[in-house]
Amino acid sequence: MRPSGRKIDQMRDVSIETGVTRHAEGSCLIRMGDTHVLCTATIDERVPPFLKNSGLGWVTAEYGMLPRATHTRMRREAKNGQSGRTQEIQRLIGRSLRAGVDRVALGERQITVDCDVIQADGGTRCASITGGWVALKLAVNQLMKAGIVISDPLVDPVAAISCGIYAGQEILDLDYPEDSEAGVDGNFIMTAGKLVEVQMSAEGATFSRSQMDKLLDLAETGIAALNSVQLDAVK
Repeated sequence: MRPSGRKIDQMRDVSIETGVTRHAEGSCLIRMGDTHVLCTATIDERVPPFLKNSGLGWVTAEYGMLPRATHTRMRREAKNGQSGRTQEIQRLIGRSLRAGVDRVALGERQITVDCDVIQADGGTRCASITGGWVALKLAVNQLMKAGIVISDPLVDPVAAISCGIYAGQEILDLDYPEDSEAGVDGNFIMTAGKLVEVQMSAEGATFSRSQMDKLLDLAETGIAALNSVQLDAVK
């Protein structure tokens, strides 16, 4: 039924390779099927002006796609200005990651997580959040190892997965062929079994409460699997 031949509750193969760049305090390359995202975390001992002298830390994110991440070449956004989609996605990544951070324990510093899509096949924002947490955790580990931060400010792993209704069936982890044809498309961001954010839309058909519940059940299963991969990556 699915173009890839996967079962309805089967995710794409997921891997996270850490330490992929020399200079960033935390870095990883996350692969979710044919979606590949480079995530790096940078520590800055300054915070935005609105947090100065507050004692609170901050986590923010930037997101971008390389010109040939997709089937046809895209023009670089740095040259033409960021699209509304890019701005929306990087705000989502930032607030999703902050949901798992004790900002008092982090102290008055900022960590910027950069997510650069090398290859896209659906679910780039989900891969960015999931890999972004790993890069963030690795950067925080450096702060703790140096004794700059005493207690771990990352309370729980944050991960994201897509679910939707394709050909009338609820499915987990949509790739591009499914995403482009789905009647309902959604992204679920969770931490420790709790929802951070849900983005759902009826692309071609409305959906019922019972269908929503099925999608949420699929998402919980997928998030648990992603959390396991995340924690293995940062051991």
